[in-house]
Amino acid sequence: MKFIKNILFSALFILLCSGCIITGRGYQMYQEAVEETGLAEMADSIRSRETFTEYEELPEDYVKAVVAVEDKRFFSHNGVDLIAIGRALVNDMRAGTLIEGGSTITQQLAKNLYFTGEKELTRKIAEVFMALAMEDTFTKEEIFELYVNSINFGDGYYDVASASRGYFGKEPEDMNQYESTLLAGIPNAPARYAPTKNPKLAAQRQLQVVRRMAACGYLSVEDAEEVAETVAETLAELASE
Repeated sequence: MKFIKNILFSALFILLCSGCIITGRGYQMYQEAVEETGLAEMADSIRSRETFTEYEELPEDYVKAVVAVEDKRFFSHNGVDLIAIGRALVNDMRAGTLIEGGSTITQQLAKNLYFTGEKELTRKIAEVFMALAMEDTFTKEEIFELYVNSINFGDGYYDVASASRGYFGKEPEDMNQYESTLLAGIPNAPARYAPTKNPKLAAQRQLQVVRRMAACGYLSVEDAEEVAETVAETLAELASE
């Protein structure tokens, strides 16, 4: 019995030491990244682009669609969603591999601007430190606008204005509910969901967005059904081609 206790204690001690080492490396990676390009400098470089769209210019339906499908607690967490991380850990353990990250919009912004997409623990920890720093530096609205002005929408569009103009021929502020929900679903996998490349997959993804919005209370039952019917009609037309 004593031998088993010693084994368990040793294993716990090793685990804690490993955790401290990895956390330390992650913090060092975060420090090196932010020293190379400060948060203010990074934000200014995005805001200086001709296609930059301010938060106030985004349709409410688009904001709600992005939050619903990407990070439903965006406006209430501090950059890290412990509930989402816990859910992701459970799903990863069941799958036996890293299939879900539980990343918030803030963490995605940190990864996109400072780190690689490689699923590596040290990088994930650095991403957390960066997300916390971003939340301490910017407002939620500023984080959101930086996010949608720096993500991939497929077809060579890397900001919401370029995507809205390219796909719909209009400014972001003029997008309707249908267009907002379609655009919100693309960044999850731009190569798969770009409507010009895979219209069926784009429509199916749009249905997921609509359902998430309804589940979060961002769409009334009537509005959700109306958008869903339009998407279903689109799918039916594509199937008949």
